[in-house]
Amino acid sequence: MKSKVYTLTGDKGTTALVGGKRVAKDDTRVEAYGTIDELNSFIGLLAHNSKLDLPGMHELIYKMQNKLFNIGAYLATDSDDPIKGLTDEDVHEIERHIDEMDAQLPPAGAFLLPGGSRLSALCDICRTVTRRAERRVVSLAREAAVDPLVLSYLNRLSDFFYIFARFNNVTNQVEERKWDPEL
Repeated sequence: MKSKVYTLTGDKGTTALVGGKRVAKDDTRVEAYGTIDELNSFIGLLAHNSKLDLPGMHELIYKMQNKLFNIGAYLATDSDDPIKGLTDEDVHEIERHIDEMDAQLPPAGAFLLPGGSRLSALCDICRTVTRRAERRVVSLAREAAVDPLVLSYLNRLSDFFYIFARFNNVTNQVEERKWDPEL
């Protein structure tokens, strides 16, 4: 039998963590995994409303989304259990993709304004939401144990989206606009 989507249990501003413990919907832990969920949604938009120019990029982004679900599930669990489905190799894989794209780019030489192409603008949104997710996880880490691998993965992910935005602008001959502090 299919269960109902609405449970009425959150009507008073609380939600259940994995394991059943109830916390306020604005709890630091909920903010952390909620921002991971928001990031994952933006990555879904990036993946399915854009032409991705690198071979294997759809698969990589699909893998990132799964890793973010692993991170969200880990953050939604108020326990000392280790994170499942995330390894140092996942961080290194993102680094390899960053290095591969960056090798094809000229030096930025200045701060770049977000945007350019639609795809690059979506990458910039993913980058900034990743940075916010990272800040939320840092806040949570002040209150509870958080595997440092989570922060490493998020940090590398934001670097990936920065380089991916640049890569798409440069390879599609879209002008990268530099910040002009005089304007």
